[in-house]
Amino acid sequence: MVRNLFCLGFTLFFLTVSSLSTLAADRASDREIADRLIAEALKPSPLQSNLRRLTDEIGGRVPGTPAFQRAADWGVAAFKEAGADSVHTEEFSIPQSWAEGATEMTASLFSGTTFPVRAVSVAWAPALAATKQVPIVDVGEGSAAEFAKVGDIAGRLVLVHTKVLGNWDDLFLEYERAPAVIALAVKGKALAIAFMATREHGILYRHTNAGVGEIDALPQLIVAREDGERIARLLASANPVWANLSIPNKIGPAFKTWNVVAEIRGSEKPDEFVVLGAHLDSWELGTGALDNGCNAALVIDALRAIKASGLRPRRSIRFILFSGEEQGMIGSRQYATAHRSELDKMAAAVIFDSGTGKTTGFSTGGRKDVVPAVQLMLEPLEQFGVTKADPSAESGTDHFDFMLEGVPTFVADQDEANYLENYHATTDTFDKVDLPQLKKHVAEATEFTFALANAAERIGPRLTRAQIEQTLHETHLDQELKDMDMWEEWANGKRGRQ
Repeated sequence: MVRNLFCLGFTLFFLTVSSLSTLAADRASDREIADRLIAEALKPSPLQSNLRRLTDEIGGRVPGTPAFQRAADWGVAAFKEAGADSVHTEEFSIPQSWAEGATEMTASLFSGTTFPVRAVSVAWAPALAATKQVPIVDVGEGSAAEFAKVGDIAGRLVLVHTKVLGNWDDLFLEYERAPAVIALAVKGKALAIAFMATREHGILYRHTNAGVGEIDALPQLIVAREDGERIARLLASANPVWANLSIPNKIGPAFKTWNVVAEIRGSEKPDEFVVLGAHLDSWELGTGALDNGCNAALVIDALRAIKASGLRPRRSIRFILFSGEEQGMIGSRQYATAHRSELDKMAAAVIFDSGTGKTTGFSTGGRKDVVPAVQLMLEPLEQFGVTKADPSAESGTDHFDFMLEGVPTFVADQDEANYLENYHATTDTFDKVDLPQLKKHVAEATEFTFALANAAERIGPRLTRAQIEQTLHETHLDQELKDMDMWEEWANGKRGRQ
């Protein structure tokens, strides 16, 4: 018996040593693969010229416009040039088309003083025919108490104060506050809303407060911060101010747009797949360089780097340029819905959507179970400062509907850098892109996406609906969705895993 125990112990020792040796060999092999991919990604490539063509030559890319059609053609051609195994587009509809006319606003005082107010319409907001002598009322930041203090707002232009953006939380708060402000303005029968710009120096930008491409409930403007503050000071000093307004937006019926999809087929499990994605559409006041042209070009260059390396992952990788992100992540939602029958085989989604600020890690969509494995995959990226898998969750980009379907999702966490000032703005142009940093992001996306697709086992299971809802509660994302009028679709089963 002692001899048998000795033999058993020796066997277990041998198996343990053997397993550790195999694990060490696998880790060494994974690191060699990672280093090879990173080296290839950092080589000279068409990244810069691709981005210049997209931004300078095509420009802002609102779905439903000729510019977006040209952008989709750009994506197809660039993917083919990069060496994709296959490229195609997937068509879907957005409920209504929208374009801004020649928005105009002037302000006038009892004294006879008038001055122009720099303003643009909020996207997917209704038109307002030319209207004169509209009284302006200041409702502060737009709380229920501030509206109540003002009293009658019927037929008036409601001026809403904002905070200058300093960090990501400020940006998320800007979106979260808007639905409640709009609801109060509608209830009080206001004529329109003027939000002060969250940027200084006269910078104007485009947002939408609609959630799924629908026309919003009330005409809305973004007014230059300096002009808005001037009006607020006048009102505070008991000087009534009136506005002459014209918001001739053009509203049309449903229209077709496209996601652009390329693929590298997996060598062992081609039916399983990882998505690397970014949105191709942008607002048109600038040329959509930081949001999100730089990352559309990144997705294409990551495909190029993988193909040029000569490596092929176990699972397939789908490289997707989504449309309709700015109208409420419509393209990625449509993709997740159209491919729902495949989602049990979807291993992960990786999304870049925050300009060219340094990447510090990846948000895991609230999932703690995947953190240890992700941390190992990120080790080769420590040279770039990518160190953390963060079990946080957010709702504002193209991972969202995959997360609601229970698929593991990873959004690049990035420093703000120059993103916030230029976000959706007239100043979002090619010259704002940090090209050396973007090249590092290509290496990061390439290595991490390949690691997810090439792992012996998938990074984590697809969550059940109950597990997804528990994650939403634990990360407090449920409250964010309620604030943004997005919770009801999840709660009633219209959105997310069935």
